[in-house]
Amino acid sequence: MIDYATEARNALQAAEAFEAARNPGAFYEVCYRDLHDAQRAFVESTAKRKVIRAGRRGGKTVGVATLAVRAFEAGRRVLYTAPTADQCARFWSEVKRALQEGIDKGALSKNETLQAIEKPRTENRIRAKTAWDADSLRGDYADLLIMDEFQLTDPSAWQRVGAPMLLDNNGDAAFVFTPPTIRAAAMSKAADKRHASKLFKKAEADKTGRWAVFHFSSRENPYLSTEALDEISSDMTRRDFEHEILALDRDDAPGALWSSENLELLRVHKHPELERIVVAVDPSATSGGDECGIIVAGVGMCACKGELEKHGFVLEDASIQGSPQLWAARAVGAYNKWEADKLIAEQNMGGEMVSVTISTVQGAPPVKLIHASRGKQVRAEPVSSLAELGKLHHVGEFDVLEDELTQWQPGGPSPNRLDALVYAVTELMLGQPYKFLMV
Repeated sequence: MIDYATEARNALQAAEAFEAARNPGAFYEVCYRDLHDAQRAFVESTAKRKVIRAGRRGGKTVGVATLAVRAFEAGRRVLYTAPTADQCARFWSEVKRALQEGIDKGALSKNETLQAIEKPRTENRIRAKTAWDADSLRGDYADLLIMDEFQLTDPSAWQRVGAPMLLDNNGDAAFVFTPPTIRAAAMSKAADKRHASKLFKKAEADKTGRWAVFHFSSRENPYLSTEALDEISSDMTRRDFEHEILALDRDDAPGALWSSENLELLRVHKHPELERIVVAVDPSATSGGDECGIIVAGVGMCACKGELEKHGFVLEDASIQGSPQLWAARAVGAYNKWEADKLIAEQNMGGEMVSVTISTVQGAPPVKLIHASRGKQVRAEPVSSLAELGKLHHVGEFDVLEDELTQWQPGGPSPNRLDALVYAVTELMLGQPYKFLMV
């Protein structure tokens, strides 16, 4: 009985041997890197559309370079894009490394100007190109389109040019991004700074198998120092660490009164001379309960909008979880540290015991007690309006406070930091026209 599979395999090997003898440069070995599990998952996926969300130094570029070279070796035309030349350079370096033997033997031609490698007299090519919008992407086509740093690219590049260029051969696409911090989003060419995140969610919801999503952090890369990864959290803000290293993506809550974008736009790193400083306390009744919100804020003249006017400045988040004696000491410490003019505390939780507890701390000032008589949304809206008008600045970064501001949805229980901020800013800037606070 004839074994047709064996016969075919032998014939192929004989043909390859003949071609190798006739043209020794036609055969070369590709130098692939060893992939970690997260890279291997998206490289080997058969989905037509892949969305890859990964942390910095997590192995995105090595992974997509491997994906590109495998497609090239399968006879496909590959186009890699990124918004800047520097971002393309790393990919280009990886591709050249993998295909260097073929280049050296003359089996492949390399064009450094175009950052392209191709098999002569064919359409089989791999190229790295800077592109950030539809116009900069025009002029090429591909069977596999890889769009790196997609969060910094205008989505029109894909919608108007990228998707149509894949029609000829029913091509594939991969979108690669790291969740943008507010500062990074400001560099984006996109009108919608969240478009990459939205594409990830859309792909995640797909049930057809056409789309696939992949998420991995920097920690997935076994070649990074675990000691450095452990220590870097102290060198970064918590938000930046979550975005850049863990590749976590957080949206502002729908209907939130504060936006991350506006907080960032109004952030400053020093404040003007302040006319008044207050420490506001939203107490916690027990050591095991909610944190006690303690916010320090001041008011002073600011010319950031072109003319001098009074603006508020959030100076410190001294909030703490602990016994009444512990948070009272923290509040008094903040008062003395900032040489504040007033210490105010909400009395709904604990009544007169709040001022009594604070008075037991050495160096404690008199306490102004306030009673929150109306809903939290009614109290918070005038303060958030000041932020919308550009009149309330954060001096530095307050990750937990800012999470509370952008995640709180009116109607739900408000967190203590938010309440303390509202009390402080109301005392400094809003005054008596706002009757929701009754002294």
